[in-house]
Amino acid sequence: MNASHTPSDAEARPARLTVGVVGTGRVGPALAAALALAGHHPVAASGVSDTSRRRAANLLPDVPLVEPAQVLAKAELVLLTVPDDALPGLVSGLAETGAVRPGQLLVHTSGRYGVGVLEPAMRAGALPLALHPAMTFTGTSVDVQRLAGCSFGVTAPYELRMAAEALVIEMGGEPEWIEESARPLYHAGLAIGSNHLVTLVAQSIELLRASGVSEPGRMLGPLLGAALDNALRSGDAALTGPVARGDAGTVAAHLVELRKHSPQAVASYLAMARATADRALANGMLKPELAVALLDVLRDEGER
Repeated sequence: MNASHTPSDAEARPARLTVGVVGTGRVGPALAAALALAGHHPVAASGVSDTSRRRAANLLPDVPLVEPAQVLAKAELVLLTVPDDALPGLVSGLAETGAVRPGQLLVHTSGRYGVGVLEPAMRAGALPLALHPAMTFTGTSVDVQRLAGCSFGVTAPYELRMAAEALVIEMGGEPEWIEESARPLYHAGLAIGSNHLVTLVAQSIELLRASGVSEPGRMLGPLLGAALDNALRSGDAALTGPVARGDAGTVAAHLVELRKHSPQAVASYLAMARATADRALANGMLKPELAVALLDVLRDEGER
């Protein structure tokens, strides 16, 4: 980072910043709208698809859509809200073309990366922040409301830590400090909990519907809500069901029906059942003598 950029520089900045968004997917416009509510001033955005442009128009009315380099020319704080795989190339391209200005705050929202991915921009004098909201986004105004109390994974140089945390708080979030080296592990934890949950719930809905349940969502709502609450409170102690009990016969019956009616769900059932059995065995819920028969049922066909 340029040696002239010290904490006093950040403190000398105007209290309200002009804000730009590069990448008007689901995240960027919502964060910019939240910053606008805090008194900052969105001044420019860039988006490629018609959907992203409509999203920007809805959440950031009257904010012009321009090229990325023009966004950086107009804004003191720039949100780089593009897919993870596109972020390194975007940063390098902006730095190489001279779009980055000294003292400019560059904020990316990738869970995977810390501030290292912003190194090309840092060499041009940018102030790097990684602010990842641990929330799933819809691309609508409801996202702005959901930011209230949302945890953000924050990574920044030490001298910018207070500025990073202040921005998160202004958006209604709760800052959680993540070391640079821990970002991929942190992101994996969130992906397992959030993305995989959606897959599991969708599979459950399909199976219940196939079994004749007319409103599977209504049936699952209270059950899954209670399970999530119990898991967040008690961890592995919240485990229930045939795997945790070592009920091998019930698990075998499940697999017979899944192979018959939903073979695409067998692999995920086996993987999650094995993981559940391992955790239940480790914490003493599953008795070792019952685990033997259960794990035999959970072997793949090719292992038999």
